[in-house]
Parts: sequence; C-alpha cells; structure tokens
Amino acid sequence: MLNIRCAIRVEGTVQGVGFRPFIYRIAHENALCGWVLNDSGGVRIEVEGPQVDVSHFIATIRRDLPPLASIGRLVIEDIPVVKEAGFTIIESQQSSQQTTQIPPDTYVCPDCLSELFDPQDRRFRYPFINCTNCGPRYSIVSGVPYDRPFTTMADFSMCEHCQSEYGDPASRRFHAQPNACADCGPVLSLHDQEGGPVESSDPLSEAISLLRRGEILALKGLGGFHLAVDPQNSEAVVRLRKRKFRDEKPFALMAKDIESAEIFSKINPVEKKLLESVERPIVLLEKTPDQLLICDLTAPKNRYLGVMLPYTPLHYLLLEEFPALVMTSGNQSDEPISYGDEDAFLRLKGIADGFLCHDRRIQTRTDDSIARVLAGEPLLLRRSRGYVPRAVKLPHEQLPVLAVGAELKNTICLTSADRATLSQHIGDLKNQSVLDALQQAAEHLQQLLDVHPQLVAHDLHPDYLSTAVAQQMIDLPKLAVQHHHAHLASCLADNGRDDTVIGVIFDGVGLGTDGQIWGGEFLVGDFGGFERVAHLADLTMPGGDAATREPWRMALSLLHATYGGNLPELMVLDSIPAADKRLLLQMIEKGINSPLTSSCGRLFDAVAALAGLRQVVSYEGQAALELEMCLENDPQLEPYSFTLLKEDHEIIIDPRPMTRELVADLQQGRAAGIISARFHNGLAEAVLQVCRKLRDERGSLPVAISGGVFQNAFLTEKVNQLLTTAEFEVLRHRQVPPNDGGLSLGQAVIAGHHLRNR
Repeated sequence: MLNIRCAIRVEGTVQGVGFRPFIYRIAHENALCGWVLNDSGGVRIEVEGPQVDVSHFIATIRRDLPPLASIGRLVIEDIPVVKEAGFTIIESQQSSQQTTQIPPDTYVCPDCLSELFDPQDRRFRYPFINCTNCGPRYSIVSGVPYDRPFTTMADFSMCEHCQSEYGDPASRRFHAQPNACADCGPVLSLHDQEGGPVESSDPLSEAISLLRRGEILALKGLGGFHLAVDPQNSEAVVRLRKRKFRDEKPFALMAKDIESAEIFSKINPVEKKLLESVERPIVLLEKTPDQLLICDLTAPKNRYLGVMLPYTPLHYLLLEEFPALVMTSGNQSDEPISYGDEDAFLRLKGIADGFLCHDRRIQTRTDDSIARVLAGEPLLLRRSRGYVPRAVKLPHEQLPVLAVGAELKNTICLTSADRATLSQHIGDLKNQSVLDALQQAAEHLQQLLDVHPQLVAHDLHPDYLSTAVAQQMIDLPKLAVQHHHAHLASCLADNGRDDTVIGVIFDGVGLGTDGQIWGGEFLVGDFGGFERVAHLADLTMPGGDAATREPWRMALSLLHATYGGNLPELMVLDSIPAADKRLLLQMIEKGINSPLTSSCGRLFDAVAALAGLRQVVSYEGQAALELEMCLENDPQLEPYSFTLLKEDHEIIIDPRPMTRELVADLQQGRAAGIISARFHNGLAEAVLQVCRKLRDERGSLPVAISGGVFQNAFLTEKVNQLLTTAEFEVLRHRQVPPNDGGLSLGQAVIAGHHLRNR
C-alpha cells in the first residue's frame, strides 16, 4: 500500500490545551510517522502513512479535540513522502505570521480535583495543581508561542518529577506550562492588614480562622484579588460594604458546590450547566424563599443572587469549611481589580483584615464574568475570565482595527482577518487607574496577537475618556462611531450576520448624530450605516447628569411632559422639597441645564421613582433593576398604553397615555409590582407595534435587540416572545454582552467596513 504525506496547519485555541500530545497519541494509534510543533501561528503537523490511516487521523483531529481546544482554521496540503521513522514532538518555532489564539483561564478539572483530595497523591492539597486540561492561561501569558518562558511560571524551575511529566507525551501534564508541585512551584503566604508577612506553617488554615472570626480576607486568585467574608455574618457584610464604599450593589457569592448553592437559590438545568461550565462565570440565580444561609444585605432589594462555583484548587480548599463565601472584586468602587501584591497591600489597606497571597505573578488582571439565563439561553452581562481572549468569528475578513469601547463597562476590541478579540472587562472610565488599565490592555493584546491596527474606532461622544485615549494615538487615523449604531453592529457580528436589520437599541445614554442624548432607538441599518426611524419621545433631564443619580428628577420631567404645570396630587411629589420642585419645574420650562433625551433607561428611572421604589441611586442602573425585581407577573393585568406618533418621517413613542394610567394606579393605591408589570408589558407591546409599522414600510427585516436595558430578563423575554409570535426573526446577543461591554465589537466591525469600502 502506497504511503502519502500531508502538511497540516491548525489555527485556533490549540496551544496550552494538550493539543500536541493529542496529535502525538492519535499518530501512534494509527502507526503514522512525522512530527508536530507549536509556532506563533498555531500548530504545524507533518504526517505520513497509508492514505486510509492518514484520513482517519485527520477525521479524529476534527472530531475528538481536547476539552479546551477549538479549531478556527485547518489547512491540509499534500507534500512529498520522506520515509522517516516514528512520530515526534519538536521544539516550538517562531513564524512570520502570528495567528495562534491564547486559551482563556479555566477551572480546575475533575482529574486534578481528584488528585487534590487524594492523600496518596504527591500533590495532595497543593493549591496550584493543574494540567493541560485546566488552570491559568491568559492571566499568566506574557508572549507567544505559549511556552513556559513566555509565562509568569518562568519564575519557577521544575523539579525532577515535574520535569519528567512535562516531557512525557503520554502524561496529562505534557507541556502543561503552569506545571508545578509543592517542591518546586508557587506557595501561599499570609500577610496582616498592613501587608506585613505573618509567620505561619499553614497560611490557609490561618486565613480560614480569620474568616470564621468575621474578618475580611483579601484573596489572591487567578486574575486578581477577591475580598471574602462569611455571608452568614451580617456584621461582616456591613463592614465590607462600609470599607469598600459599596452601599447597596449586590455582592457575588462563591458556593462550595451545586448542592450548597441549591440551599439558597433556584437552579434550572441551563443555569446548572452554565455554573459548571469550564468558564465558571457568576450566574444570576433567583433566591429560594425564606433561606437563612445568606444574609439579605448580600443583595438588598434583589430577587437574585450572583453565584459562582470554585474554579481554582485554592477555592476548593478554602470552601471546605463554608457552604458559601462572599467573593467580590478586590478593589474600591470604580477602581480596577488589584492583581499585584504590593498594589493590593496599598489599595486594599483599610478594607482587608488580612491577605492570603501567593508568589505566582499575574500578568493580566481578569475580573469574573457574569451571566444570566434569558429565554432558556445564557446571556453574558460581563465577559472576562474564562471567555477572554477567545475570539468572535466575523462574517468577513477585515483589515486590523482597534476599538476602544465606551465610557461604562469598558472593553476594547482588536481585529485580525476574520477574528475579533475582545479584552477582559476593564470597567467604568472614571479615574486614571482605569484609563491606565485600558491602555495596558490595548498594548498587551497588540503584542500578544502581533496585530498592528490601521484605524482606531471610538465613540462619537467627544468628552468620553475612551475618545481621549483614541485621540492620543497620534500615528493612527480615527473613526468616531455613533453609540447605538455600534450596539446594532455588535449584535449583528455576535450572530455572524452582515445584513440590514431593524435595531431596537434601548440603553441609558449615547450621543446622537443630532447632538442630543439618545437611548430609546429604532434604527434600520448594517455595518455600513443606519437611519433613525423611531424613538421614545424626548424628555428633559433637569440638572443634566444629576438626573441619572436622582430618578425623582426624571419622574418630575415625565409628569410635566404629561400634565404641564398642573401636576397631579401624588405622595411621591410630597417627598420633594417645595423649593426643589419649583426650581426644577422652572429649569424644565426654560430649558436651563435640562438636555433632552430619548433614553429608555431614564424612562425606567422615572417609573421607578413614581412607583416609590428609588429616588436616589447608589450605582448605575439601580432604579431600573429594582423596578424589574418587584414585578408581579399577572397575565390578567392590562399593559399600559403608549401612543405612536409620526413626526418628520420618524415614529415617536409617546409615554403620556402610560403616565396617566400609572398616575391613576398610584391614586388608587396599587402596588409597585403591578405598576412594574403594566409598564414592562406596555413597553414590550410598543416595541412590537413599531416593528410592525416598520415592516409595513420597509418589508420583512430581522430585528436585532441590544443595549443595557435588554439585560432585563422580563422585558427581553417578553419582546422576544411577541416578535417571534408575530413572525419576526429576532437576533439576540450570545457571545458578548448587550450592554456597553459588547460595544467595542460593534465599533470594530463598523471600522472594518469603513476600511474595506474606503
């Protein structure tokens, strides 16, 4: 039987995931010869043998990948037979084209977990156990190809046992770059509240004792520091809130296991699968009634808890003694997560009572990802650890661009050919430390992917700090992208589409092309452009940005738009000092410091304030969240009415009929939950009516829904149900968040289209 030889090039997530030993094993199983190596473009293979065996080898590559591997591109070429003996793994090489994808950090796999708790195993209770199927990846990588010298594990020389595993293709730890053991790898250390070292033969036990005493522990994890307390200890939770300056925003929890999580939260099969996935995100789960394990102050005025499962061996060891721990980001509000020891000692001083650290350096900080299940499918609310830097496949190849994202929930995006790589969650651009984190992320991604952008895309708003960062890149041309157009494009790219759609884009704020603040938009468009065809009626924002912090201002604005100066008698108005009320009404009537906005987020604020839920917020989106949380879903309730008007070829959604019905409910003493349900259902019906009118005018188009308001589970599911029943194709986010965390993807594909058609 004649032999053939093939050269195979594999691109994707194929380094640091056990891909080469996988290739080595199946080559030996098929009695083939040749070699495999890593280079900065991915993996190269040459394989030789009978045609039937080579074909079986290639089919196995496509079908039976290692758990963490994924193939983006596989190219096969017939080459001359060389008649060599055996199959080998050879040293990594650099190549001129860098297309390899670095794998995300991943949870500790079942095999390693079994060894962790096996007294007979040499890594028994070693907090940094890992293998080719699990452990740190992106957070420790400093360069490519993904080999130990280009990771922070270069600080540790492997002992004889670890080196033997590392060099054995039959071992689960063959070329596992973080491979180590207690004899040669990272070690734990305990520090006091000043960051000074604490002498201890067992730092872990000391840290557990600290938590038992109700103290606050700063814990160095995979991508940065967490702040941990016992959630059964309300005094400890209150102390953490006070020290962290986080009055009411929910804290995340880490449950010991699924069984523990089920004590205090309801978990359906999709949520269970998401919790146990290799990415291990925080998942929003509905609280169980009357649970006593988690104090109410963990997530006040919220029906949901943010819950994750342990994802490092250290977490599993720490949680042996607790059913759950509060595990919130190691920072003060509005700052990036701390990830270096000295940085943590400085920035978390006065918050933490002690620090449990280790000496494995973190190269790239990565906060936890957050997800929830909507309409039976996972939806990311924050895309970070576990997902980054996994690329989003684009519908077209494009020239490389850098997109610097939005002001809130910032991420950046770098494109190369048909892949878009989003950064980890960077945060709200409110201070220099977050700006520094943005610039570090941009430099690191460009270096890691060896991509040199030809254009920088940024938001249309000239005062955004992300825009300022783009303007400082003097060597590159710039493209300003309208905020809601970027949301529409993000949803299209997320679904691998590039066709014209109706974009229903509801969020808090974005500068429109007319200079006004948009946020309740219906656009018809694609990557190349858009037309604004409908929107929520404009309301004034008395006091400008102050109206986002004090929802009662938007309530007054909505009432004035409906009733003029003849305001109805309402208890909520009685709580506003007469002088403040008079001043704001004058500002509204004279247009003094009262910009107009079509923002759906501000309409939610107005309704929440009128319902008596929230007059002042302590974090972004709080009023809208509490309006969703109090909703009483009674199918017998009539939705509130919105009227559709036509002005200058645009459809205007008029909230005044809704306001009159809401006021009548308030005057009859109806509960906030009823008001919330009628409002949500009325808004969803208005979306349907507008889309029907646009279909009549424009023909049948898919509907893409995006923007931060569509983090709201009830509204999203209701809109999806109504549109689907009315035979619309609905595009929703799946790989990136609908909020501004996914905006950089939209900016990037719009910029790519611009370059392609320049």
